[in-house]
Amino acid sequence: MKHSGLLLVAASSACLLASAAAATRPQYGGTLRCAMQSAVMSLDPATDAGAGDADRANLAALLYDTLVREDEQGRIQPGLAASWQSEPGNQRWQFRLRPGVKFHDGSVVTADAVAASLRVADPGWKVIAASDSVIIELRSPDPELAAELAESRNAITKRGGGGDAIGTGPFKVGAWEPGKRLTVNANDVYWNGRPFLDSIQIELGVSSRDQLVALELGRTDVVELLPDQARRAALEGYPIVSSSPVELVGLRFGREAQSASEGALREGLSLSIDRGTMRDVLLQGFGEPAGSLLPNWLTGYGFVFDPKFDLAAAREKRAESLAPARWTVSYDGTDPTARILAERVALNAQDAGILLHASTAPSADLRMVRVSISSEDPQVAAQKLSQSLGLGNADAIHSEEDCFRFEAEILGSHRVIPLLFLPRVYGLSSAVRGWSQDRLGTWRPASVWLARKGG
Repeated sequence: MKHSGLLLVAASSACLLASAAAATRPQYGGTLRCAMQSAVMSLDPATDAGAGDADRANLAALLYDTLVREDEQGRIQPGLAASWQSEPGNQRWQFRLRPGVKFHDGSVVTADAVAASLRVADPGWKVIAASDSVIIELRSPDPELAAELAESRNAITKRGGGGDAIGTGPFKVGAWEPGKRLTVNANDVYWNGRPFLDSIQIELGVSSRDQLVALELGRTDVVELLPDQARRAALEGYPIVSSSPVELVGLRFGREAQSASEGALREGLSLSIDRGTMRDVLLQGFGEPAGSLLPNWLTGYGFVFDPKFDLAAAREKRAESLAPARWTVSYDGTDPTARILAERVALNAQDAGILLHASTAPSADLRMVRVSISSEDPQVAAQKLSQSLGLGNADAIHSEEDCFRFEAEILGSHRVIPLLFLPRVYGLSSAVRGWSQDRLGTWRPASVWLARKGG
Protein backbone atom coordinates (compact mmCIF):
# COMPACT_ATOMS: atom_id res chain seq x y z
CA MET A 1 0.00 0.00 0.00
CA LYS A 2 1.32 3.44 -0.90
CA HIS A 3 0.74 6.53 1.21
CA SER A 4 0.86 9.76 -0.78
CA GLY A 5 2.20 13.02 0.61
CA LEU A 6 4.73 13.71 3.38
CA LEU A 7 4.97 11.91 6.70
CA LEU A 8 7.41 13.60 9.06
CA VAL A 9 8.77 11.45 11.89
CA ALA A 10 10.19 13.31 14.91
CA ALA A 11 12.86 10.85 16.11
CA SER A 12 16.64 10.88 16.20
CA SER A 13 18.00 7.82 17.98
CA ALA A 14 16.99 4.93 20.21
CA CYS A 15 18.95 6.49 23.07
CA LEU A 16 17.11 9.79 22.75
CA LEU A 17 13.75 8.01 22.59
CA ALA A 18 14.57 6.02 25.71
CA SER A 19 15.54 9.10 27.70
CA ALA A 20 12.40 10.90 26.55
CA ALA A 21 10.05 8.02 27.41
CA ALA A 22 8.60 9.74 30.46
CA ALA A 23 7.96 12.94 28.50
CA THR A 24 6.13 11.05 25.77
CA ARG A 25 3.91 8.97 28.04
CA PRO A 26 0.21 9.69 27.22
CA GLN A 27 -1.29 12.38 29.43
CA TYR A 28 -4.91 13.11 30.25
CA GLY A 29 -6.37 16.58 29.88
CA GLY A 30 -6.24 19.52 27.53
CA THR A 31 -8.26 20.84 24.60
CA LEU A 32 -7.43 19.96 21.00
CA ARG A 33 -8.18 22.79 18.57
CA CYS A 34 -9.16 21.83 15.00
CA ALA A 35 -10.36 23.58 11.84
CA MET A 36 -12.48 22.40 8.91
CA GLN A 37 -13.31 24.02 5.61
CA SER A 38 -16.80 22.51 5.52
CA ALA A 39 -19.56 24.53 7.17
CA VAL A 40 -21.36 21.57 8.73
CA MET A 41 -25.01 22.32 9.45
CA SER A 42 -26.14 19.05 11.04
CA LEU A 43 -24.53 16.54 13.40
CA ASP A 44 -26.96 13.79 12.49
CA PRO A 45 -24.83 11.19 10.64
CA ALA A 46 -27.81 10.14 8.51
CA THR A 47 -28.04 13.57 6.85
CA ASP A 48 -25.64 15.17 4.38
CA ALA A 49 -26.50 18.79 5.19
CA GLY A 50 -23.62 21.16 4.67
CA ALA A 51 -20.54 18.90 4.62
CA GLY A 52 -18.54 16.48 2.56
CA ASP A 53 -18.50 12.76 3.29
CA ALA A 54 -15.06 12.82 4.94
CA ASP A 55 -15.93 15.72 7.24
CA ARG A 56 -19.16 14.06 8.32
CA ALA A 57 -17.22 10.90 9.05
CA ASN A 58 -14.70 12.79 11.21
CA LEU A 59 -17.41 14.45 13.28
CA ALA A 60 -19.30 11.18 13.59
CA ALA A 61 -16.13 9.49 14.89
CA LEU A 62 -16.20 11.90 17.83
CA LEU A 63 -19.83 11.49 18.80
CA TYR A 64 -21.13 8.13 17.64
CA ASP A 65 -20.40 4.43 17.37
CA THR A 66 -21.41 1.97 14.69
CA LEU A 67 -22.41 -1.65 15.25
CA VAL A 68 -19.12 -2.73 13.71
CA ARG A 69 -15.99 -0.87 12.65
CA GLU A 70 -13.08 -1.28 10.25
CA ASP A 71 -9.57 -1.48 11.68
CA GLU A 72 -6.42 -0.05 10.09
CA GLN A 73 -6.23 -3.02 7.71
CA GLY A 74 -9.88 -2.72 6.67
CA ARG A 75 -10.97 -5.77 8.68
CA ILE A 76 -14.40 -5.75 10.34
CA GLN A 77 -14.21 -5.58 14.15
CA PRO A 78 -16.87 -5.43 16.90
CA GLY A 79 -18.34 -2.06 17.85
CA LEU A 80 -21.67 -1.69 19.59
CA ALA A 81 -22.31 -5.21 18.36
CA ALA A 82 -20.23 -7.78 20.24
CA SER A 83 -20.91 -10.47 17.64
CA TRP A 84 -22.96 -11.10 14.50
CA GLN A 85 -23.95 -13.82 12.09
CA SER A 86 -25.81 -14.19 8.82
CA GLU A 87 -28.10 -16.94 7.64
CA PRO A 88 -27.25 -18.83 4.44
CA GLY A 89 -27.85 -16.51 1.51
CA ASN A 90 -26.76 -13.35 3.39
CA GLN A 91 -30.26 -11.90 3.35
CA ARG A 92 -30.96 -12.10 7.10
CA TRP A 93 -28.40 -10.89 9.63
CA GLN A 94 -28.38 -10.85 13.44
CA PHE A 95 -26.23 -8.49 15.52
CA ARG A 96 -25.91 -9.17 19.25
CA LEU A 97 -25.48 -5.92 21.19
CA ARG A 98 -22.75 -5.16 23.69
CA PRO A 99 -24.40 -4.99 27.15
CA GLY A 100 -24.36 -1.92 29.42
CA VAL A 101 -23.58 0.76 26.82
CA LYS A 102 -25.24 4.12 27.46
CA PHE A 103 -26.15 7.10 25.29
CA HIS A 104 -24.73 10.46 26.27
CA ASP A 105 -27.97 11.34 28.07
CA GLY A 106 -27.49 8.37 30.39
CA SER A 107 -30.13 6.09 28.86
CA VAL A 108 -29.20 2.50 28.07
CA VAL A 109 -28.69 1.42 24.46
CA THR A 110 -31.47 -1.06 23.72
CA ALA A 111 -32.33 -3.17 20.70
CA ASP A 112 -35.37 -0.94 20.11
CA ALA A 113 -33.18 2.19 20.04
CA VAL A 114 -30.68 0.61 17.65
CA ALA A 115 -33.43 -0.63 15.34
CA ALA A 116 -35.04 2.83 15.28
CA SER A 117 -31.73 4.44 14.35
CA LEU A 118 -31.03 2.02 11.49
CA ARG A 119 -34.53 2.47 10.07
CA VAL A 120 -33.86 6.19 9.67
CA ALA A 121 -30.48 5.64 8.00
CA ASP A 122 -31.69 2.84 5.72
CA PRO A 123 -35.46 2.93 5.14
CA GLY A 124 -35.24 0.01 2.69
CA TRP A 125 -34.13 -2.41 5.40
CA LYS A 126 -36.49 -4.35 7.64
CA VAL A 127 -34.93 -3.96 11.10
CA ILE A 128 -36.35 -5.99 13.99
CA ALA A 129 -35.54 -5.54 17.68
CA ALA A 130 -35.18 -8.92 19.40
CA SER A 131 -34.19 -8.92 23.09
CA ASP A 132 -30.42 -8.24 23.09
CA SER A 133 -30.09 -8.27 19.30
CA VAL A 134 -31.21 -6.55 16.14
CA ILE A 135 -32.14 -8.51 13.04
CA ILE A 136 -31.80 -6.98 9.58
CA GLU A 137 -33.76 -8.51 6.72
CA LEU A 138 -32.79 -7.37 3.22
CA ARG A 139 -34.66 -7.40 -0.08
CA SER A 140 -31.73 -9.15 -1.75
CA PRO A 141 -28.58 -10.97 -0.55
CA ASP A 142 -25.77 -8.73 0.65
CA PRO A 143 -22.58 -10.44 1.86
CA GLU A 144 -21.04 -7.02 2.56
CA LEU A 145 -23.70 -5.75 4.99
CA ALA A 146 -21.25 -5.67 7.90
CA ALA A 147 -18.90 -3.40 5.94
CA GLU A 148 -21.80 -1.12 5.09
CA LEU A 149 -22.78 -0.90 8.76
CA ALA A 150 -19.27 0.38 9.53
CA GLU A 151 -19.99 3.57 7.54
CA SER A 152 -20.57 6.70 9.60
CA ARG A 153 -24.05 7.25 8.17
CA ASN A 154 -25.10 4.05 9.95
CA ALA A 155 -23.88 5.28 13.33
CA ILE A 156 -26.30 4.51 16.14
CA THR A 157 -28.12 7.58 17.44
CA LYS A 158 -31.03 8.42 19.68
CA ARG A 159 -32.97 11.17 17.96
CA GLY A 160 -34.77 13.67 20.19
CA GLY A 161 -37.93 15.62 19.49
CA GLY A 162 -35.92 18.74 18.60
CA GLY A 163 -34.02 16.94 15.87
CA ASP A 164 -30.90 16.39 17.98
CA ALA A 165 -28.97 13.15 17.55
CA ILE A 166 -27.54 11.70 20.77
CA GLY A 167 -24.68 9.25 20.45
CA THR A 168 -22.58 6.83 22.48
CA GLY A 169 -19.13 7.92 21.24
CA PRO A 170 -15.93 8.93 23.06
CA PHE A 171 -17.03 12.58 23.12
CA LYS A 172 -20.37 14.31 23.62
CA VAL A 173 -21.61 17.69 22.45
CA GLY A 174 -20.70 20.58 24.73
CA ALA A 175 -21.57 23.55 22.50
CA TRP A 176 -22.85 23.64 18.93
CA GLU A 177 -23.28 26.55 16.51
CA PRO A 178 -24.29 25.05 13.13
CA GLY A 179 -21.89 26.04 10.38
CA LYS A 180 -19.57 27.87 12.79
CA ARG A 181 -18.12 25.81 15.64
CA LEU A 182 -18.48 22.66 17.68
CA THR A 183 -17.10 21.83 21.12
CA VAL A 184 -17.17 18.25 22.36
CA ASN A 185 -16.27 17.01 25.84
CA ALA A 186 -14.84 13.66 26.90
CA ASN A 187 -17.36 10.92 27.68
CA ASP A 188 -16.15 9.85 31.12
CA VAL A 189 -18.12 6.58 31.01
CA TYR A 190 -17.31 5.61 27.43
CA TRP A 191 -17.63 1.83 27.06
CA ASN A 192 -14.25 1.56 25.32
CA GLY A 193 -12.33 3.73 27.80
CA ARG A 194 -12.24 7.48 28.43
CA PRO A 195 -10.29 9.44 25.81
CA PHE A 196 -7.15 11.28 26.89
CA LEU A 197 -8.38 14.72 25.81
CA ASP A 198 -10.81 16.68 27.96
CA SER A 199 -12.34 18.40 24.95
CA ILE A 200 -12.02 19.22 21.26
CA GLN A 201 -12.91 22.59 19.71
CA ILE A 202 -13.62 22.62 15.97
CA GLU A 203 -13.95 25.82 13.93
CA LEU A 204 -16.10 25.24 10.84
CA GLY A 205 -16.18 26.99 7.47
CA VAL A 206 -12.53 28.09 7.73
CA SER A 207 -10.74 28.64 4.41
CA SER A 208 -7.60 26.63 3.67
CA ARG A 209 -5.51 29.81 3.79
CA ASP A 210 -6.87 30.85 7.19
CA GLN A 211 -6.31 27.35 8.55
CA LEU A 212 -2.62 27.44 7.68
CA VAL A 213 -2.23 30.92 9.17
CA ALA A 214 -3.90 29.74 12.39
CA LEU A 215 -1.49 26.79 12.59
CA GLU A 216 1.53 29.05 12.10
CA LEU A 217 0.28 31.48 14.77
CA GLY A 218 -0.27 28.68 17.25
CA ARG A 219 -4.05 29.15 17.33
CA THR A 220 -4.98 25.64 16.24
CA ASP A 221 -3.58 22.10 16.44
CA VAL A 222 -5.10 20.23 13.47
CA VAL A 223 -5.77 21.71 10.02
CA GLU A 224 -6.62 20.45 6.53
CA LEU A 225 -3.92 21.26 3.99
CA LEU A 226 -3.78 21.75 0.25
CA PRO A 227 -0.74 20.19 -1.48
CA ASP A 228 1.21 23.44 -1.81
CA GLN A 229 0.41 24.27 1.83
CA ALA A 230 1.60 20.85 2.97
CA ARG A 231 4.96 21.44 1.33
CA ARG A 232 5.27 24.83 3.04
CA ALA A 233 4.16 23.51 6.44
CA ALA A 234 6.60 20.59 6.22
CA LEU A 235 9.49 22.94 5.44
CA GLU A 236 8.52 24.96 8.52
CA GLY A 237 8.76 21.85 10.66
CA TYR A 238 5.12 20.95 11.28
CA PRO A 239 4.21 17.25 11.37
CA ILE A 240 2.28 16.32 8.22
CA VAL A 241 0.13 13.19 7.97
CA SER A 242 -1.83 11.89 5.02
CA SER A 243 -4.27 9.13 4.22
CA SER A 244 -4.10 6.72 1.34
CA PRO A 245 -5.32 8.24 -1.96
CA VAL A 246 -9.04 8.27 -1.13
CA GLU A 247 -10.67 11.03 -3.16
CA LEU A 248 -11.46 10.62 -6.84
CA VAL A 249 -11.13 13.77 -8.91
CA GLY A 250 -12.63 13.40 -12.36
CA LEU A 251 -14.80 14.76 -15.14
CA ARG A 252 -18.47 13.76 -15.30
CA PHE A 253 -20.42 14.33 -18.52
CA GLY A 254 -23.99 15.48 -18.08
CA ARG A 255 -25.39 12.95 -20.57
CA GLU A 256 -24.51 9.82 -22.49
CA ALA A 257 -22.54 10.15 -25.71
CA GLN A 258 -25.06 10.51 -28.55
CA SER A 259 -22.90 8.85 -31.21
CA ALA A 260 -19.73 6.88 -31.79
CA SER A 261 -18.18 10.09 -33.05
CA GLU A 262 -18.89 11.86 -29.77
CA GLY A 263 -17.55 8.86 -27.86
CA ALA A 264 -14.30 9.08 -29.83
CA LEU A 265 -14.02 12.76 -28.96
CA ARG A 266 -14.44 11.98 -25.26
CA GLU A 267 -11.73 9.36 -25.56
CA GLY A 268 -9.53 11.97 -27.23
CA LEU A 269 -10.09 14.31 -24.29
CA SER A 270 -9.01 11.61 -21.85
CA LEU A 271 -5.88 10.83 -23.88
CA SER A 272 -4.93 14.52 -23.99
CA ILE A 273 -4.73 14.92 -20.20
CA ASP A 274 -1.26 14.80 -18.68
CA ARG A 275 -2.15 13.46 -15.22
CA GLY A 276 1.49 12.93 -14.23
CA THR A 277 2.32 16.60 -14.63
CA MET A 278 -0.84 17.56 -12.74
CA ARG A 279 0.34 15.46 -9.82
CA ASP A 280 4.02 16.40 -9.93
CA VAL A 281 3.71 20.14 -10.64
CA LEU A 282 0.26 21.36 -9.66
CA LEU A 283 -0.14 19.12 -6.61
CA GLN A 284 3.50 19.06 -5.48
CA GLY A 285 3.73 15.27 -5.76
CA PHE A 286 0.60 14.50 -3.76
CA GLY A 287 -1.87 11.94 -5.12
CA GLU A 288 -1.83 9.40 -7.92
CA PRO A 289 -2.84 9.61 -11.61
CA ALA A 290 -6.20 7.87 -11.95
CA GLY A 291 -7.37 5.65 -14.77
CA SER A 292 -9.95 3.80 -12.65
CA LEU A 293 -12.85 4.87 -10.45
CA LEU A 294 -11.54 3.11 -7.34
CA PRO A 295 -7.85 3.24 -6.31
CA ASN A 296 -5.65 0.22 -6.89
CA TRP A 297 -4.80 -0.13 -3.17
CA LEU A 298 -8.48 -0.83 -2.55
CA THR A 299 -9.32 -3.19 -5.42
CA GLY A 300 -6.02 -4.63 -6.61
CA TYR A 301 -7.08 -4.27 -10.26
CA GLY A 302 -6.91 -0.51 -10.78
CA PHE A 303 -3.63 -0.84 -12.70
CA VAL A 304 -5.56 -2.52 -15.53
CA PHE A 305 -7.17 0.83 -16.40
CA ASP A 306 -3.96 2.60 -17.32
CA PRO A 307 -4.36 6.42 -17.38
CA LYS A 308 -2.74 6.95 -20.77
CA PHE A 309 -1.35 10.29 -21.90
CA ASP A 310 -0.93 10.16 -25.68
CA LEU A 311 -1.28 13.52 -27.40
CA ALA A 312 -0.76 12.08 -30.89
CA ALA A 313 -3.59 9.56 -30.33
CA ALA A 314 -5.76 12.32 -28.87
CA ARG A 315 -5.29 14.39 -32.05
CA GLU A 316 -6.18 11.38 -34.17
CA LYS A 317 -9.41 10.90 -32.21
CA ARG A 318 -10.19 14.59 -32.68
CA ALA A 319 -9.55 14.35 -36.44
CA GLU A 320 -11.76 11.31 -36.95
CA SER A 321 -14.64 12.70 -34.90
CA LEU A 322 -17.43 14.64 -36.60
CA ALA A 323 -18.85 15.87 -33.27
CA PRO A 324 -18.40 19.55 -32.32
CA ALA A 325 -15.14 19.81 -30.38
CA ARG A 326 -16.31 22.58 -28.06
CA TRP A 327 -17.30 21.94 -24.43
CA THR A 328 -17.64 23.78 -21.15
CA VAL A 329 -16.41 22.25 -17.88
CA SER A 330 -17.72 23.60 -14.58
CA TYR A 331 -15.92 23.54 -11.25
CA ASP A 332 -16.53 24.76 -7.70
CA GLY A 333 -15.31 28.34 -7.55
CA THR A 334 -14.53 28.03 -3.82
CA ASP A 335 -12.18 25.09 -4.42
CA PRO A 336 -8.69 26.26 -5.48
CA THR A 337 -7.56 22.72 -6.31
CA ALA A 338 -10.52 22.18 -8.64
CA ARG A 339 -9.79 25.50 -10.35
CA ILE A 340 -6.16 24.78 -11.19
CA LEU A 341 -7.00 21.25 -12.37
CA ALA A 342 -9.88 22.42 -14.57
CA GLU A 343 -7.69 25.08 -16.14
CA ARG A 344 -4.93 22.54 -16.84
CA VAL A 345 -7.42 20.10 -18.40
CA ALA A 346 -8.58 22.91 -20.68
CA LEU A 347 -4.99 23.62 -21.77
CA ASN A 348 -4.30 19.92 -22.42
CA ALA A 349 -7.50 19.62 -24.47
CA GLN A 350 -6.53 22.65 -26.55
CA ASP A 351 -3.26 20.91 -27.50
CA ALA A 352 -5.40 18.10 -28.98
CA GLY A 353 -7.64 20.51 -30.90
CA ILE A 354 -10.53 20.33 -28.43
CA LEU A 355 -11.90 23.64 -27.16
CA LEU A 356 -12.72 23.27 -23.47
CA HIS A 357 -13.77 26.33 -21.48
CA ALA A 358 -13.41 26.16 -17.68
CA SER A 359 -16.18 28.00 -15.83
CA THR A 360 -17.87 28.24 -12.43
CA ALA A 361 -21.29 28.45 -14.12
CA PRO A 362 -23.61 25.63 -12.93
CA SER A 363 -24.69 24.75 -16.47
CA ALA A 364 -21.99 22.96 -18.46
CA ASP A 365 -21.33 19.96 -20.71
CA LEU A 366 -19.25 18.31 -18.02
CA ARG A 367 -18.23 19.10 -14.48
CA MET A 368 -15.24 18.57 -12.24
CA VAL A 369 -16.26 16.13 -9.49
CA ARG A 370 -14.57 15.17 -6.23
CA VAL A 371 -15.89 12.02 -4.54
CA SER A 372 -14.47 10.55 -1.34
CA ILE A 373 -14.16 6.78 -1.00
CA SER A 374 -16.52 5.94 1.86
CA SER A 375 -15.53 2.37 2.71
CA GLU A 376 -12.50 0.09 2.66
CA ASP A 377 -14.73 -2.61 1.20
CA PRO A 378 -14.53 -2.42 -2.63
CA GLN A 379 -18.17 -3.42 -3.23
CA VAL A 380 -19.54 -0.92 -0.74
CA ALA A 381 -17.20 1.79 -2.04
CA ALA A 382 -18.31 1.13 -5.64
CA GLN A 383 -21.99 1.28 -4.68
CA LYS A 384 -21.58 4.62 -2.92
CA LEU A 385 -19.46 6.08 -5.69
CA SER A 386 -22.08 5.07 -8.26
CA GLN A 387 -24.76 6.77 -6.19
CA SER A 388 -22.68 9.93 -5.68
CA LEU A 389 -22.01 10.25 -9.42
CA GLY A 390 -25.59 9.44 -10.38
CA LEU A 391 -24.62 6.45 -12.51
CA GLY A 392 -27.70 4.45 -11.57
CA ASN A 393 -26.34 0.90 -11.35
CA ALA A 394 -25.33 0.59 -7.68
CA ASP A 395 -27.82 -2.23 -7.00
CA ALA A 396 -25.97 -4.52 -9.42
CA ILE A 397 -22.69 -4.46 -7.47
CA HIS A 398 -22.43 -7.45 -5.12
CA SER A 399 -18.98 -8.94 -5.75
CA GLU A 400 -15.45 -8.07 -6.84
CA GLU A 401 -16.36 -9.20 -10.37
CA ASP A 402 -19.32 -6.83 -10.32
CA CYS A 403 -16.99 -3.99 -9.27
CA PHE A 404 -14.70 -4.66 -12.19
CA ARG A 405 -17.58 -4.87 -14.68
CA PHE A 406 -19.06 -1.65 -13.29
CA GLU A 407 -15.79 0.22 -13.77
CA ALA A 408 -15.15 -1.26 -17.22
CA GLU A 409 -18.62 -0.21 -18.40
CA ILE A 410 -18.41 3.37 -17.09
CA LEU A 411 -14.85 3.91 -18.28
CA GLY A 412 -15.58 2.37 -21.67
CA SER A 413 -18.47 4.78 -22.21
CA HIS A 414 -16.38 7.76 -21.01
CA ARG A 415 -19.29 8.99 -18.89
CA VAL A 416 -16.64 9.65 -16.24
CA ILE A 417 -13.00 10.49 -17.00
CA PRO A 418 -10.83 9.88 -13.90
CA LEU A 419 -8.01 12.34 -13.31
CA LEU A 420 -6.40 11.80 -9.91
CA PHE A 421 -6.75 10.11 -6.55
CA LEU A 422 -5.94 12.53 -3.73
CA PRO A 423 -5.07 11.82 -0.10
CA ARG A 424 -6.48 13.76 2.83
CA VAL A 425 -3.61 15.76 4.29
CA TYR A 426 -3.47 17.23 7.79
CA GLY A 427 -0.99 19.54 9.50
CA LEU A 428 -0.47 19.15 13.23
CA SER A 429 0.97 21.39 15.92
CA SER A 430 4.02 20.16 17.81
CA ALA A 431 1.85 19.47 20.88
CA VAL A 432 -0.22 16.73 19.23
CA ARG A 433 0.67 13.18 20.19
CA GLY A 434 -0.83 9.80 19.38
CA TRP A 435 -2.55 11.02 16.22
CA SER A 436 -4.36 8.13 14.58
CA GLN A 437 -6.51 7.78 11.49
CA ASP A 438 -7.61 4.98 9.22
CA ARG A 439 -6.65 4.58 5.56
CA LEU A 440 -9.61 6.75 4.54
CA GLY A 441 -8.31 9.60 6.69
CA THR A 442 -11.06 9.30 9.33
CA TRP A 443 -9.88 10.45 12.74
CA ARG A 444 -9.41 8.06 15.66
CA PRO A 445 -9.79 10.69 18.42
CA ALA A 446 -9.69 8.49 21.52
CA SER A 447 -5.93 7.90 21.18
CA VAL A 448 -4.91 11.56 20.78
CA TRP A 449 -3.27 13.48 23.62
CA LEU A 450 -1.42 16.77 24.09
CA ALA A 451 2.11 17.23 25.36
CA ARG A 452 2.28 19.91 28.02
CA LYS A 453 4.79 22.69 27.52
CA GLY A 454 8.04 21.98 29.25
CA GLY A 455 7.19 18.35 29.94
